[in-house]
Amino acid sequence: MRRIMVTATMMLAACTVKPADGNATQAASQAQPREAPQPSSQISPQISSQISSVTIMADDGVKIFARLYKAEKPKGLILLFHQAGSSKGEYATIAPRLNVAGYEALAIDQRSGGGLFGENETARLVGKDPGYLAAQRDLQAAVDWAKTQNLPVIIWGSSYSSSLVFPVAAANPGVVKAVLSFSPGEYFDDKALIRTAAAKVSVPVFVTSAQDATEIKDAKAIFDAVPAAGKVRYQPKDGGVHGSSTLIAAKNPKGVEANWAAVLAFLKGVTG
Repeated sequence: MRRIMVTATMMLAACTVKPADGNATQAASQAQPREAPQPSSQISPQISSQISSVTIMADDGVKIFARLYKAEKPKGLILLFHQAGSSKGEYATIAPRLNVAGYEALAIDQRSGGGLFGENETARLVGKDPGYLAAQRDLQAAVDWAKTQNLPVIIWGSSYSSSLVFPVAAANPGVVKAVLSFSPGEYFDDKALIRTAAAKVSVPVFVTSAQDATEIKDAKAIFDAVPAAGKVRYQPKDGGVHGSSTLIAAKNPKGVEANWAAVLAFLKGVTG
């Protein structure tokens, strides 16, 4: 049984954790989803939120560090998963805007990540990056934690995690109510892994990608595999950026507002 530990404070807690057992995780292929570097000094929340730290225990004993953005009378809880080389800081400007729209949000540090948007506490303590697929345990741990919050659960992925949200959604029917996927692709050794999982997802899905021919093709293949009614494929005509950075004004000044409009319209359709 997975163990879940929650610690709420107004500052991030400093904790220690043993590295994950390498035999308990799968290694990803050398194919890398593109990263969207962003100096952490340029990232600052533009909308105030009630923010607290949360730690979650994965089923193999790895402590997952997270940041919880509270909302008044939330319509749902959105779990935010970052891209390669990144951290929970990827959502420093995104999560507060979700709060304003009426959603609580939890952004986690996955064990496969880095410092693009500030320190990744989980990756730092785990040490050597165990690969993208190993981070699926972290996404599942967040879903398990979310079950205790008595809110509709929505999962959101960026780049490699935008692919992992499909097997996680497929493994949690009745728990995950919707999926948002920003720049998915078959980033793993098994080049049909994500399409196979997507074919088992029966909840509303939102898929988007950057203005890149290969990325568009990869995202469409995964989207087409989803049988769910109410799925949405949004392709920006102007201002499409890889991963969740498409919603960060500093990274995507031309298209950020149109992209936000599409995301918020999808969420409204899911939760009202």
